[in-house]
Amino acid sequence: MTRDWLNHFHPDERGFADKAEEWIERAAERHTVKVTDFLDPRQAEIVQSLANRYSGQAALHFNGGYPEAERKRAVLVPDYRDPEAEDAGITILAVTSADDRIASLDHGDYMGALLGLGIKREKVGDFHVRPDGCHVLVAAEIADFLNLQLRQVGRIHVLTDILPLNELQIVRTQLEEMTLSVASMRLDGIVSDVCRLSRAKAQLPIQAGRCRVNWKTEEDPSKPLKAGDTVSVQGFGRFRILSAEPTKKERFRVKVGKFI
Repeated sequence: MTRDWLNHFHPDERGFADKAEEWIERAAERHTVKVTDFLDPRQAEIVQSLANRYSGQAALHFNGGYPEAERKRAVLVPDYRDPEAEDAGITILAVTSADDRIASLDHGDYMGALLGLGIKREKVGDFHVRPDGCHVLVAAEIADFLNLQLRQVGRIHVLTDILPLNELQIVRTQLEEMTLSVASMRLDGIVSDVCRLSRAKAQLPIQAGRCRVNWKTEEDPSKPLKAGDTVSVQGFGRFRILSAEPTKKERFRVKVGKFI
């Protein structure tokens, strides 16, 4: 069977797309139920596009533990079943500490502690970091392991507990806003200004495949950006184009929000 449709995806995405197509095919033709690991928005977009090819045969639902979740698990079922009725296998790992220094921890600290236990990123959903701790959405199948093993984040001793989803304390994403005046909306130019790099140095991670626009690998430095785009550059963080307006001097006034 030809797999020419894979050519529509970036080479880095083809392995995932091939696997996703197999999940959907099994739900449609073998009547299986599949709950995936946590997917980023681009992976979810790929699964959705492939599931559309099996309309009337397979049904799909995304669940990240709460409606606005960025990372979500996909639930794939035969079309005669309701995917929303299936258990997506998501629970909360609550992390707290008697040490006041816990207020200094950020998303990266909690992520590093979990990955340091040998956990794959795909088993972990969104993080909700507060001054007194963190609620992490995790795959239910690893929750007990994390509850037993996670005892330190950074240099701070922590306690953990498993909570039901209805006890999730949502923390809205915080953005540090900055305004730029740029000659064009080229990717390398915006990255250069946001990350405080020269244009030449900004091109290096892009051309090396270490930059994503809307979670899709982008290797073209001249890629034009627009309002609403989310850009991540490995080693330099992530930002979102909040607005972009042309000025009278043939430039653009761009408002950017850097993820804190």
